[in-house]
Amino acid sequence: MPPRRIERIGLIGFGKHGQRYARHITGELPDLTLAAIARRSGDRLDAIRALGAEAFTDYRAMIAAGGCDALIAVVPPTLHLDIVRAAAAAGLPLLLEKPAAPNLAAGEAMLTALHERPIPVMVAQTLRYNVAIRAMLAARPRIGPVHSLTFTQRFEPSPLDWLDDPAVSGGGMTLHTGVHAFDLCRLLSGLEVDRVSCQMQSIRTRNTEDNFAAALELGGGTALATVVCSRVAGGRNGHVEVSGEGGTLIGDHVLGTASLVIGTSVEPLPIGATMPTVREVVRDFVAALRADAPPPIPLAEGLRAIAIVDACYASRRSGSVAAVMPLAARA
Repeated sequence: MPPRRIERIGLIGFGKHGQRYARHITGELPDLTLAAIARRSGDRLDAIRALGAEAFTDYRAMIAAGGCDALIAVVPPTLHLDIVRAAAAAGLPLLLEKPAAPNLAAGEAMLTALHERPIPVMVAQTLRYNVAIRAMLAARPRIGPVHSLTFTQRFEPSPLDWLDDPAVSGGGMTLHTGVHAFDLCRLLSGLEVDRVSCQMQSIRTRNTEDNFAAALELGGGTALATVVCSRVAGGRNGHVEVSGEGGTLIGDHVLGTASLVIGTSVEPLPIGATMPTVREVVRDFVAALRADAPPPIPLAEGLRAIAIVDACYASRRSGSVAAVMPLAARA
């Protein structure tokens, strides 16, 4: 089969994060062209045209114009379902910025749409591309079966007002930051999360949580994990600890460190030069499309993290342990 033609990218969203995608595509991926950008607010159109891209205020019009080989959506997750449906109707492959969906119900509606009109959909779980995380993944076989995991992420309050509007954001820090840790929890342990218990706080925010702590049970009780994230700190960190029967991996994806601990011996793990995770996500997405291969992080993978998010919110509402719901059979 001849390689699939993927050159002209249509970008949906041109906010802070969308502009990162635009910079990487135009400045670091010479085999791609940023053909068009849709930004519904109608501002920054001159900046879009300065990139050599056609400007739209409606992504549906951008899709209908027919000048794109694939789409990248960098918008709040509450918009993802409609975008998936529109992309599927047009037969255009789609890269979705995480979180994949605001909740599992919306995610399963996406799967239904793709069952009816299949297209490749990848979720940009960008932390999988972090060099410290990749060093830990490479060393993961050395520690044997995993029984304990810890994830801690701290950073400053966000200046983005829409994050505190549930109608737009779909949720707070558990959804927008916790989804990274929940994804890595599955990836680093090789186990599925069965049950969670979660507490949340709103410290600087009014309508969503900006501080949460979750306890996770994995693999039918084989392992336990804790995930603690806060957006009210004065310093950043991204601590990850994975403890197996043969040793413990300790790293920080913000500070760029990774080590293997056996007994009291500490072995620093080799970490390559820091690379832009967004650029690498786009590169992998396009490479898979051109090879007619499945996307490296298919939609179902992203939705399994969303199922854990849903369980966290259910636990908070009930004040008790909540089960993680399985995905629909078609996933």
